[in-house]
Amino acid sequence: MTNRKIYKILTYCIAIIWAVNGLFCKVLNLVPRHEQIVSAILGSKYSRALTILIGLSEFMMAIWIIIGIKSKLNAITQIVIITTMNTIEFVMVPDLLLWGKLNSLFAFLLISIIYFNEFKLNKKPIQPTQ
Repeated sequence: MTNRKIYKILTYCIAIIWAVNGLFCKVLNLVPRHEQIVSAILGSKYSRALTILIGLSEFMMAIWIIIGIKSKLNAITQIVIITTMNTIEFVMVPDLLLWGKLNSLFAFLLISIIYFNEFKLNKKPIQPTQ
């Protein structure tokens, strides 16, 4: 399998992660724990609305990933968001995380995959000079 094919497969898998977490887990509230996390960190008054906004933002991230415009900026943005979100959750609400503090390991793995996919696999072929 070529690097290009692996890149495309990983890109779609990463986009699916963002889409599922945003749309199904947060917007459709199929995983209420996400709203509990938002409520614990930002307060309960607007936690449902903020959870929906976060979910829609994650779904928009999935669309950006699929479109592929400025993919390196997109990868950096993903890495910053995942690092920030997981650091805040690790410190403030580890008891609400699916795997507790072990969530940080899964976040690191996802960050590593995003980095590898964009900065190692996504190489433009070198055009032969004539």
